[in-house]
Amino acid sequence: MRLYLAPTDRKLTTRLLLVLLAAAFAHNLFHEFGHWLVGALLGNPMSMNLNLAWPTSGHYREDWQAVASSLGGPGCSILMAAAAWIVVEKFGTVYAYPFLFFPLYCRTFSLLLGGFAKQDEAFISARLGLGQYTVALIVCVILLGLVWRGSRRLKLDPQAIGNWCVAGTGAQLLVIATQKIIHRPSLLPPR
Repeated sequence: MRLYLAPTDRKLTTRLLLVLLAAAFAHNLFHEFGHWLVGALLGNPMSMNLNLAWPTSGHYREDWQAVASSLGGPGCSILMAAAAWIVVEKFGTVYAYPFLFFPLYCRTFSLLLGGFAKQDEAFISARLGLGQYTVALIVCVILLGLVWRGSRRLKLDPQAIGNWCVAGTGAQLLVIATQKIIHRPSLLPPR
């Protein structure tokens, strides 16, 4: 077992970590943009930051629009992963993998460690009268299927996927820390 990386391995690892970091921030922005976009298309003035999108008035014009806007985030997470999966399938490039992997990692991280009841999927399930975990399971199964296919295409073994999970934790924590650092009370939705 090697305890060091060859110089070419270090360069590749560094590049992939930078791409993963970009994918982490891109995913958070794209996920929140999904909420913002649906809310705005429904006629609600919306605001967003790195970890939240909300109607600037403090409420949606109609009650059902909260559910529709909540669907926009997970929908965009699935779209991002699907687009990355297409690139991985077509070109076999590991550089698209972070954009495929991170939406699944982020949704799983948020659902398990971010307080399940606070997440979009739990809100949607509750408002639609579905089982508590129904929407979360649907979203995660779709994302897992895409990651599974992409991982097989790239011939990633369990150790490599474990490495992606460790790096994903670091990237997610950096996104959370960045949100906390740039957080300004004036940017939060009214209570």
